[in-house]
Amino acid sequence: MPADGLPDVSHLSLDDEYHHCEDHSKYLDVRVLIIGGGPAGLSAAVELGQIGVNTLLVDDKSQLGGKLVLQTHRFFGSSEVVYAGTRGIDIAQNLESKVRDLSTAEIWLETTAIGIYEDNTVGLWRRDVDQYILIKPEVLLVACGARELSLPFKGNTLPGIYGAGAFQTLANRDLVKPAQNLFVVGGGNVGLIASYHALQAGINVVGLIEALPECSGYKVHKDKLARFNIPIFTSHTIKEAKGSQHVQSVVIAQVDEAFKPIPGTEKEIACDCILIAVGLDPVDEFYHKALETGLTVFSAGDALEISEASAAMFSGKIKGIEIAHHLGYQVSDVSDKWRGIETVMKSKPGPIHQLEKTERSGEVFPVIHCHQEIPCDPCVTVCPNNLIKMNGDDIRSLPRFCPIDEKNCIGCERCVAVCPGLAITLVDFRKDPLNPIVSIPFEFSKTFINVGDMVPVTGENGHILGRYHVISTRVLRHYPRTLLVRVQVPKKIAVKAAGIQIVAGWKPSVPAINQFIEKTQHEIIICRCEHVTAGEIRALIRSGVRDINQIKAVTKATMGACGGKTCLSLIKQIFKEEGIPLLEVTDPFKRPVFVEIPLQTLANNQQENP
Repeated sequence: MPADGLPDVSHLSLDDEYHHCEDHSKYLDVRVLIIGGGPAGLSAAVELGQIGVNTLLVDDKSQLGGKLVLQTHRFFGSSEVVYAGTRGIDIAQNLESKVRDLSTAEIWLETTAIGIYEDNTVGLWRRDVDQYILIKPEVLLVACGARELSLPFKGNTLPGIYGAGAFQTLANRDLVKPAQNLFVVGGGNVGLIASYHALQAGINVVGLIEALPECSGYKVHKDKLARFNIPIFTSHTIKEAKGSQHVQSVVIAQVDEAFKPIPGTEKEIACDCILIAVGLDPVDEFYHKALETGLTVFSAGDALEISEASAAMFSGKIKGIEIAHHLGYQVSDVSDKWRGIETVMKSKPGPIHQLEKTERSGEVFPVIHCHQEIPCDPCVTVCPNNLIKMNGDDIRSLPRFCPIDEKNCIGCERCVAVCPGLAITLVDFRKDPLNPIVSIPFEFSKTFINVGDMVPVTGENGHILGRYHVISTRVLRHYPRTLLVRVQVPKKIAVKAAGIQIVAGWKPSVPAINQFIEKTQHEIIICRCEHVTAGEIRALIRSGVRDINQIKAVTKATMGACGGKTCLSLIKQIFKEEGIPLLEVTDPFKRPVFVEIPLQTLANNQQENP
């Protein structure tokens, strides 16, 4: 007998129930479904649309562009194929307009991909109308980007600790100032760029740490921080965030070659915000689930391989061609040239070269302060007389100024304004052979500098060369976000001048800690959703547990709202710390529903049969 209030289903067999579901399976057919409207997804949609492939592009945000909409800096890469020299937010608008102009592309914003099922359907939740829809694509392209990695340290759940994406969303998109004094953990491009964005937002950056002996991001990004006298601690790690109700200080320590904190090297620095930028993980659950169910699937951008946004754009272009070819459209295979460009865009920073700068007089010329091999060529393409050339055919080689007899620099300053790394200045001896005028790029508000001011001029690495008068300022029409500040300096330092320091470095008022403070492992939170500590997980591992599903059953770790997207990598790190090879560790089961959704929304699916 059924319980009170419940229907009697005893007369139904399993077969009856199965056929009932089969008869009422509802889905929408699409040719290509793209999950993710960031640089890779948008670029793929453009290629597919130009070929004539009907495409549905979905993104869970209220606007397209992914992380591009948070990037106020100009991009590196190739001017010809990935908008190098253009700000990320402008690239997002450009790509979006191209997709919206396509008659073959449909866009659903505020739409979250929920899961992929055995009948090769993809569940989508359109949050703006609270509607759940099943899509059956011929081809799926996963371009979901990446999620940020976290770190286990004491106090890591205090308010005031952000990932780089959250911080940039507040500062760059929402124009909210989330901190007064920021400390940054991570010296890759994400941490270096976020630090610079904080300075632009009027936030004091009190320090940055990197566990490696050198920052892994581009040198030009590090140099921009050095020119503002930001303390950069390499071979350091974070040990603790201190505070009662909010972050009030951070404890850092030097690490040895095995990245273990060295007792006695602790420093405590006052801050009200800590930004964590220690790497990214591909958001590739949908890709692997599609492979498991037999759905034809491709991936692009960070969902395929973590790299720069310029590489993600080109990755999307290539996947668009590959998908069209797979569907039988008469398109050429991706050329070796395109493959080569993709490889270049994904390349890591190359070696740093020490180049001698010689004094010159009686003319005007650019000084290139870029010494690291990175994929970037805007300065080459923008010169009207083609006087800046790469030292070779590879755009990763160093640019150099190459005057010729019939042509010389005209002092247009375009190379100064376009350089994403702010690594070009212009020296002009034409008016005064002994005290030339140097044009320096400046990406802060005009209110910081006025004609007649005496400003501290720095070299490449932030050392102050002296204080000199601002002669004039200028903004080029095509580069309105960069102020060109002209200062008059002595001839002997003209080629060394690289930046202007208007924000003084901050000296920590909290004294360094003299004694070693041991971490309390049991207090470090690993799973924030379910408040599971490192001590609980470590105890289970030491008791012999090798299956994360068992850890999940005992502690509920990975069962929170994020579905293990943050804590799973930290749990695996604890296994490695305990000397357990990950080959011996069983991963938790991945359920088809990857994000939380109200059951009522699922139950209210009202799709008609196709």
